[in-house]
Amino acid sequence: MAAAPGDPEYRIVVGPPPLDDYLRLRRNSGLSPKDPAQGAGAIAGSWSACHVVDEHGTPVAMGRTIGDGGWYFHIADIATDPAHQRRGLGRRVVEWLLADVRDRAPAGAYVTLVGDPPGQRLYRSLGFDDVAPSLGMALRLE
Repeated sequence: MAAAPGDPEYRIVVGPPPLDDYLRLRRNSGLSPKDPAQGAGAIAGSWSACHVVDEHGTPVAMGRTIGDGGWYFHIADIATDPAHQRRGLGRRVVEWLLADVRDRAPAGAYVTLVGDPPGQRLYRSLGFDDVAPSLGMALRLE
């Protein structure tokens, strides 16, 4: 990733960030905080993942794909540290994840995500669209 003058250099790293950084990025970016057991399970259960590091090697953005390897894939945990937002890092992460699905999944893969308001414009610009008349639904087990 080329940096503008005065901006830090960024590099995409294949794989998830370390657990502490995964938890920090979720929390600091506004995603729901998770405990270490949840974070470890999420990382272990990922089909693929990548993260972005700054010039010091600190993870500053991340994302992962959950998938069955056949046809269904879900992009999750797109998060960028607020100090590094508005620099295209989220776009780079999603583009990398989509390229990985295109490269490794069979033709006809179906890719979903939950687009919270801050990311909807980005996701639409990458070809995602509402699935109406379907409605996303969730059940949180307590």
